[in-house]
Amino acid sequence: MFTSSFISAKVKWITYVYLLLITGWSNVYGQTARQMISFNDHWQFRKGAYDKRIDTLSNGWEEVSIPHTFNREDMQLGKNFYTGGAIYRKSFFVDSALKGKRLFLRFEGVGSVAKLYVNEQYLGDHRGAYAAFTYEITHSVKFGQENTILVQVNNEARKDIIPVNNFLFPVYGGIYRPVSFIITGPINFTATDYGSSGVSIRQNKVSDTGATIQINAKLENKTPGRQAIQLQTDIRDQQGKLVMTEKTPVLLSPQGFTLAEQRISLKNPHLWNGVKDPYLYRMTLSLKQGDSTLDEQVQPLGLRYYEIIPGKGLFLNGARYPMHGVTRHQDRWGYGSALSHSQHLEDMQLIKEMGATTIRLAHYQQAEDMYALADSMGFLIWAEIPFVNSTSFEESDNAKQQLTELIRQNRNHPSIYIWGMHNEVYSKTADGHVPVLTRQLADLAKTEDPDRLTGSVNGYGTMNRPENLNADVQGMNRYYGWYEGQIGDMKGWAEKLQKDYPDYKLMLMEYGADGNIDQSSEELPTERDPVDGQFFPENYQTETHIQQWAIIESHPYITASYLWNMFEFATPMWDRGGVKARNLKGLITIDRKRKKDAYYWYKANWNPAPMIYLANRRDNLRKKRQTSVQVFSNLTGIKLWVNGKSYTSTPGVNSKHFIFKNVPLRKGTNHIQAKATLNGKEYTDEMEWKYIN
Repeated sequence: MFTSSFISAKVKWITYVYLLLITGWSNVYGQTARQMISFNDHWQFRKGAYDKRIDTLSNGWEEVSIPHTFNREDMQLGKNFYTGGAIYRKSFFVDSALKGKRLFLRFEGVGSVAKLYVNEQYLGDHRGAYAAFTYEITHSVKFGQENTILVQVNNEARKDIIPVNNFLFPVYGGIYRPVSFIITGPINFTATDYGSSGVSIRQNKVSDTGATIQINAKLENKTPGRQAIQLQTDIRDQQGKLVMTEKTPVLLSPQGFTLAEQRISLKNPHLWNGVKDPYLYRMTLSLKQGDSTLDEQVQPLGLRYYEIIPGKGLFLNGARYPMHGVTRHQDRWGYGSALSHSQHLEDMQLIKEMGATTIRLAHYQQAEDMYALADSMGFLIWAEIPFVNSTSFEESDNAKQQLTELIRQNRNHPSIYIWGMHNEVYSKTADGHVPVLTRQLADLAKTEDPDRLTGSVNGYGTMNRPENLNADVQGMNRYYGWYEGQIGDMKGWAEKLQKDYPDYKLMLMEYGADGNIDQSSEELPTERDPVDGQFFPENYQTETHIQQWAIIESHPYITASYLWNMFEFATPMWDRGGVKARNLKGLITIDRKRKKDAYYWYKANWNPAPMIYLANRRDNLRKKRQTSVQVFSNLTGIKLWVNGKSYTSTPGVNSKHFIFKNVPLRKGTNHIQAKATLNGKEYTDEMEWKYIN
């Protein structure tokens, strides 16, 4: 028997669905477009391996809402985290009026293995924590009755599922992304094509004067005979005005799938132009029969073209595009990966505020919100699968599955410009497992999506690594001044690669240093232990980014650069920098509450909005009487006042960097103020340092 709380939850859900069906959703009974109902409330959760007997127990269940992860605390605190099984169950009512419809459940993400049961009938499983999957439940539900869904989940590391460990980031367990209940008629865009929309949109010959759009749709017909329908595509501009309509007759077989193709020519299109002008059309694809709409899909359309010219950069719509990049993990303090739309939006707004133009969504497929927000905000996206850090030699099938899911579910997003296949996995020869699998992944990507680039990433900084020349773009992770060498060594590395490989496309996919916002040092540390050390002062991280961005911006051979990382994130196997289970390379703390100095350094360089910022403000206990003060600003004529006396700057690494040397401090509190004026408006920043010697 169920607990009283679960019965209450069932009553709430039954009432909710019944009201939907008899009121605002009554049109689902006719030949109308699909409906998607949120399926996120009133789940019951229990940690532990599945045993059929527990389904009858009345205790030990917790009522939860989706998104939900059972690791939101333990994986953020250290090595003693739980991985293993857990169970989610839910009761729901299916009205008899839905007979003749097709019913589906779509999960946007479950970590990391899910087994689905409806009314104790096993429907199938899904392997991989980051992609959506859909199962039809039409023939498993009881119409006019209550039904029960049970989902077994497990997030144990496995050799046959990527990623194969939790070393670089945690694989949170649970149903941590939304679930939808989908209703269609018997004629529909397929809902079970690797969790995708069943629609592929390719754009060809795009320019200011015209564009060719190719639509491929996978259709299903579950009626007894052939059906003559029309595939209708309506394109509306950003204001909702109808631009054009295209209709194509299609004869649907009652067996298997029918593949429908449509070509559209659009004259004088308004191009999607990144952060400058992320213009989106809206495409509504409908299956029509007479006056009835049988099914419908809505997809974004951002028309653009791009190319990478070695040594010169990436060109979007014929103009060089500034590739000011950050990386992002789906991780937040107290939430893990179970994030809401508002939290995804906040992350994107923080990235936009800093002035970034491109994002590497690392190291896995991220929430659908992220790609949609990138479309509307204009970020170019590097999207990748979690073939990362280590190889087990048993992950090939799953890597191909996850790449197929990534591409089919997201290929209609104009923001995505490249598919990433692996990160820091290696072989000794070109005939090894990783190079062979990479070639297979590259072939798969080009088959699924011939129009986009492919990329792979190594951590050695050498172009001719055997596992990395099977993609269009070579990415490299370089941590000069942190894991190797000195901060300034990046300059010689870039110049040597350009000399030796002038025709290669190179991107800097990770760089930076850890920085604990609560640790500081008046002098930069001369020694460091990035693996076991416990002192990672913020100002060392700041200096790393100051010097290395100045090198990057002066070397166009580096087509794009992606600082690591926009946000701190959990690393449960680590104990470094004075904080357990934390990668401290983020420019914003894991709770999104505090921005480090390096954040403002990039804001001064990337965001044209006037700003001025005094660095090292948290390093406020000073032991040297004579000191230097740094200011980050995109203004000119910066003036510094210390205790009412003005000082003049000397040039820094670039025009956004102002250094005031040999500034004397008095004993006790010192008031420091930086000022600049633009168009009659004064911009200021202030801080206090205390001289304690």
